[in-house]
Amino acid sequence: MGTKQETADYVLSKLSTLEGVYARKMFGEYGIYYRDKVAAMLCDEQLFIKPTEAGLAFLKDPEYAPPYPGAKEYFLIPEDEWEDSDQLCELIRLSEPEIKAPVKRKPRK
Repeated sequence: MGTKQETADYVLSKLSTLEGVYARKMFGEYGIYYRDKVAAMLCDEQLFIKPTEAGLAFLKDPEYAPPYPGAKEYFLIPEDEWEDSDQLCELIRLSEPEIKAPVKRKPRK
């Protein structure tokens, strides 16, 4: 189905207090980056946050789901919780130290 640009813009507006947050379109969906690390994904109009120990402690009893078939499970953030920008920002801020930076690949010749 794909995620609409308006949805990505809305989620980014809720994360706007985090310096260094941005989204990249990927295969009709969006990767949400914080400090150049993939912290979340928007897939099929749903928000998925990368699972971490800090995130688990913060959320207490999160729902898990894969963002796409064959993917590892992420924290699924219900749409009615997107409105609480303080909670979303804090979850990503707490999780960031545990998220691995992407591997830089050498360009092909």
